[in-house]
Amino acid sequence: MAAAESPSAALRRDLCSRGIRLAGKMRADVVDLLDAYVEQQGLDASASVAAVEGVPLAAVERWDEQTGTQRLLENLAAYRAFRALLAQMLEEQREQLGEADAGLGRALAAVLLQVSAFAYHLEELLRLESREIPGEEEEEEEDGPPPLPRLSLFEQKLRGLGVLRELAQWAVRSVRDLRQLAKPSPAASTAPGLAESP
Repeated sequence: MAAAESPSAALRRDLCSRGIRLAGKMRADVVDLLDAYVEQQGLDASASVAAVEGVPLAAVERWDEQTGTQRLLENLAAYRAFRALLAQMLEEQREQLGEADAGLGRALAAVLLQVSAFAYHLEELLRLESREIPGEEEEEEEDGPPPLPRLSLFEQKLRGLGVLRELAQWAVRSVRDLRQLAKPSPAASTAPGLAESP
């Protein structure tokens, strides 16, 4: 049956496979960064962090009922939000520590690059699906996070912990979403809801 696969289906599967590898690597790096962050900031690894304003939640109700396009759009919106949040964390980190802990800053910058690359990868998948990609400006106007209030040093540390924890969860969700998207669609591609069911 593989011989009957269309070039666009093969490209989609290849992009999904590469995305799964990117998300897996990103999750491993975020988990390492999380350990370093907790230690460097003097936080308790088991500290409870309330939902952080502006941080997209990875959990979703009725995940199996989402279409491939819904999955891609939610992932793209989430990684764009994480890109802004990580950039702010990096700026705050530099203000707090200067060059005192350049290692943590480099690790944050590396994860920020991975998040940006993954967002670009999702845009490529959306282009393949012939979907219009929402512009970042338009997204920010509609439902983007408002500028974050100035927080105390401790609140910044807790927000950073919340951001990294949720980013690790998103990496797991992204792998699941891309695996679902990589599944061959039935001949009746007019019913995307059916194609997405596990």
